[in-house]
Amino acid sequence: MALNRKRAPRKGRVVRIVRRCALVFVTVLALVVAAVFALCNAVFNGPSVTARNQAVLSLYQASATKWVPRMFLPDVTVNQIIADSETVQEEVVSLENNESLTVALTGSAVPTDEWADAKDGLQFRIIKGTTFKAYILIVKDPKRVHVGVSSENFGNSSVGITIFSAAQKYNFTAAINGGEFPDNGGHGNGNRPVGLTYSFGKKVWDDGLTRSFCGFDKDDRLVVSESMTRERAERLGIRDSVCFQNGNALMSSENGQMKLYRADSNLGTAQRTAIGQRADGAVILLVTDGRSASSLGATHNDVLNIMLELGVINALKLDGGSSTMMYYKDWFDKYGQDKSQLDSYQLKGLVNKYKAFTSIRTIPTFFVVSPE
Repeated sequence: MALNRKRAPRKGRVVRIVRRCALVFVTVLALVVAAVFALCNAVFNGPSVTARNQAVLSLYQASATKWVPRMFLPDVTVNQIIADSETVQEEVVSLENNESLTVALTGSAVPTDEWADAKDGLQFRIIKGTTFKAYILIVKDPKRVHVGVSSENFGNSSVGITIFSAAQKYNFTAAINGGEFPDNGGHGNGNRPVGLTYSFGKKVWDDGLTRSFCGFDKDDRLVVSESMTRERAERLGIRDSVCFQNGNALMSSENGQMKLYRADSNLGTAQRTAIGQRADGAVILLVTDGRSASSLGATHNDVLNIMLELGVINALKLDGGSSTMMYYKDWFDKYGQDKSQLDSYQLKGLVNKYKAFTSIRTIPTFFVVSPE
């Protein structure tokens, strides 16, 4: 009994310490929440309309944070900002009146020794912008680019696959994430795509929904369109294709003219994925980092401008945000990267830096690059 009496005060001290620690933790958490709330309120209701719009649109890019702006702004204001961002300014450029476009369409901007030091028939580049880092793969032969899928029967599919599982399935050299899928507030499991989808010459999905479309036809030309029916796709001989939401075309070319789709009011920054093709047939795969202190992300126009600089004449944005992924087998050895600076996903072949403390998403479609 004497032993129990000695332990009782010690137990009481432990309880008091735990309570105080819990109180400190709750207090600190409350202060952090209050500070974040005050910062958001200052951004959303401050004097800078540009900062407000950029914050709204950046949060709107992610399914999990779409609701945040409506905590601080009326629905009518948020809806107007989003509607303005979806307004696309079409610019048609004629060959006869634009020397730089002539260079792009004829492919004469491409250096003759471009492929002298290519590895795997690919060129790998990193471009640093003001608010983003972009990773680029240029594929010399468009015949090597296909759409890989997580399932051969999406009607019975319950979940997609990761880009690493897709690498094993197709034994490809490189890949990026593909088209749209039901996201369910950021919790979609990639069990099926959205929109008309072809893989290796076979239609694998058609839910009848109209979306921005891109796909390779029988002549290995990348077709970009704001809509596509199955009948037209069959006439064009589409072999591989995906869709992604509406209004995501970047540029399309036909009959000696290129149409650019700018979105000057879309200031939202995020991780981005896009695919494009030059006049010489080379395919450009592009992803950007985003939503981090070192890389806020790229806007619609940022991606458009990169494609223009690379001589692209047809291009479409693909699914971005947490779906943004580029895989390139053993890229760090091929390009002498310091492995100590890479995370576990990058050591498995992911090129871009994925979100910390999160699992790689499972998705239904990928643009894959077959071995030479």
